[in-house]
Amino acid sequence: MDITTVIGLLLGCAGLIFGFIVEGGHLSSLLSFPAFLIVFGGTFGATIIGTPLSSLKKFPQWLRIAFRNQSFGAEDAYHSLIQFAEKARREGLLSLEPELQAINNKFTSQGMQLVIDGTDPEVIKKILESNIAAMESRHKIGINAFEAAGGFSPTMGIIGTVMGLIHVLGNLTDPEALSSSIASAFSATLYGVALANIFLLPIANKLKIKSKQEVETMEMILDGIISIQSGENPSILKEKLKTHLGYTPADKSFEELKSLNAKTV
Repeated sequence: MDITTVIGLLLGCAGLIFGFIVEGGHLSSLLSFPAFLIVFGGTFGATIIGTPLSSLKKFPQWLRIAFRNQSFGAEDAYHSLIQFAEKARREGLLSLEPELQAINNKFTSQGMQLVIDGTDPEVIKKILESNIAAMESRHKIGINAFEAAGGFSPTMGIIGTVMGLIHVLGNLTDPEALSSSIASAFSATLYGVALANIFLLPIANKLKIKSKQEVETMEMILDGIISIQSGENPSILKEKLKTHLGYTPADKSFEELKSLNAKTV
């Protein structure tokens, strides 16, 4: 569970609600089912119009990504690449093939298999860069969907408020109910702005951050694979990969990596 997503969502909602209560407002005055229907129905309806059906099916997956804590295997990939470099320097590239079974990262396995098969470095780079680009394109669909919904939501709130005011102005015969009707009308604007700024746009931003982290991990792996193929010194490779991680991981052997991968399968 990504605790920052949960805490942020709870704090945002709690801040709005308790702030309203502290000012002397009554929670019941915030509840308006018609406004809820207009804002939520209109927002997600407009989002559905602009999103392909095949992508909409991934909506639960996008939410899981936003609420799930992920490491993207950067540290394990680092250890694997260092071990590959050391073994390749001692025994040659062909000696690495049996060790691929210990790797749980498909991107690393694919790249190292291409190296073992003797594929040209430029071809390897193009293939792996294409995989990264394709992954970024898939991620952008989810990010764009949440950003689009975050743009529609405040507008739907305004539409809901205007519709409510039209109804109020068309029924001025009951002055006593006028103030409560106007307040109910403006609740649609509140729903729209709150939905966009507490949930939709923050989720889009979280998906962006996680996409960037995964891309950075894959770029580190790509850098390491090309370095191994060129026969770069493992010590130099280690320092190069550390710059991607931003810290120095503790050393691990292939046996430890196999044990970790066995637990995750």
